[in-house]
Amino acid sequence: MTKLTTALLAVSLAASTMMAEGTILVQKTDRDVTKLTPTSKAWEYVKSTTIHLYPQTALMLNDKRANALNKGVKAKEARVKAIHDEHNIAFLLEWPDGTRSIQRGYKSDVYADGFAVQFPVKYDDPAKLPYIGMGSDGRPVVIHLQKAVEKIYEPNGNGNVGMQQNILSKNAFGDDTVAFAEKVGALAVKDYQRSFVSEGFRSMTEIKDGSEKFDADMKYENKVWRGTLVRPLKDAYLNLKGAFPVAFAAWDGARLNRDGQKLLSGWIPVKLVDNSGGEKLVAELTAAAEGDAEHGKELIEQNGCTGCHHISGLNGPSYMAPGLDNVGGYSTAAYLRESLTDPSAVVVPGYNRNAHPNALWYNVVDGKRESTMPPYPLDKKSLDDMVAYLKTLKSEVK
Repeated sequence: MTKLTTALLAVSLAASTMMAEGTILVQKTDRDVTKLTPTSKAWEYVKSTTIHLYPQTALMLNDKRANALNKGVKAKEARVKAIHDEHNIAFLLEWPDGTRSIQRGYKSDVYADGFAVQFPVKYDDPAKLPYIGMGSDGRPVVIHLQKAVEKIYEPNGNGNVGMQQNILSKNAFGDDTVAFAEKVGALAVKDYQRSFVSEGFRSMTEIKDGSEKFDADMKYENKVWRGTLVRPLKDAYLNLKGAFPVAFAAWDGARLNRDGQKLLSGWIPVKLVDNSGGEKLVAELTAAAEGDAEHGKELIEQNGCTGCHHISGLNGPSYMAPGLDNVGGYSTAAYLRESLTDPSAVVVPGYNRNAHPNALWYNVVDGKRESTMPPYPLDKKSLDDMVAYLKTLKSEVK
C-alpha cells in the first residue's frame, strides 16, 4: 500500500475543476485501487465529501419493537471518499454508530450493522432517475450490500448437514472437538457481501453467476464504521463515466434495522475529474429548490395531500399512503415533480398490515400498478412551490 499512498500524495486534493458543493470528486491514480481496505493509510490523502443519511419513513415495518426503537430517529452525517485507477473505482463510507452489531447465525432476532451502495443503470436523463432503494419500472439499479457478520457456518449446497450441528451435540472430545471446529471454520461464511439488480419493488434479484465483480468490507473503531466498495467502472451492468449518481444506505442492528428500516441518502453526483461531461446531471442533483416553500405548504393542505399522506405537524393518517416526513432528504426535486404530475410512474408498495385497509395505494391494470393518487394539473409556479416545501421535509441531522 506504500506505492498507492505515494501515488495519491502526488494527486492534488483540490479538484481540477470547480464543481457544485455536495459533488463527490474522484481523482485518478496510476496505482491499483482494488487493494484498498477500510483501514488503508492511502485514504488519508483522498478528499472527503459530507453527506446526510435520512431515516426511511415511507413505510412502517411490521415489528412493534423496531418501530418503537426507531421512533424519532435523526439523520446522520457521513463522509464519502472515492478514487479510481481508470478501470476500477473505490469508495469509502464513514458513518457514526454507537453500537457494534454483528449478525449471528444462531439467533433470529439479532440484526447486523451494514451498508449499501446503489447505482442507476441508466442516468442519461437526470430527471428520470430510479426511485431510491429499489429502482423503478424501466429504471433498474445495481445494489451492493455488505453486512457485519461473525464467522458462521451456513448450508452451502454440498449436503454436509452434519457440520451444521452445535459442538455440544457432537459425541466428540479432545482432538476430535478441535478437528470438528477447524472443519466447520473452513466451511464458514466469513464475509457477507451481495450484489443485486432491481427494477422496482419485489423485483430485487441477487447476481449469482459471478458476472458482477466487486469487493466490499467494513471495520468498526471508535464508534465509527468504515466501509469500502471496489468495483469496475464498466462491466455488463454499468458504465460509469463523466459524472454519474450514487446513493448510500446504512443499517443499525441495535435498532433492529433491516430491509426498509434504514438510513439512506438521495442521489449524489459523482464526478470523475479527468473525464469530460456530466454537467447537466451535476446541476440537476445539486440545484436548490426554486419555489416558495411557505406557499407550497399551503398548496399541500389545499390540495388535500394530508388526507392520505402523513406529515408531522400537518398530521394526516398513519400510512394510508406513503409517509412524507423525510421525503425531502432522499428524493430529488425531479422525482417530487414527477410524483405530483405522474403518480403512477413510481408506486411505493402498500398492502402491508400497516396500510389502511380501506385505502388501496394502487390498482393493478393490465399487469401494471396504477396509483390511486390523481395527477395534479399544476402551473409551473405552484409545482415549484410544492416541490420546494416537500424538499424541506427531512429530519434534523444528529
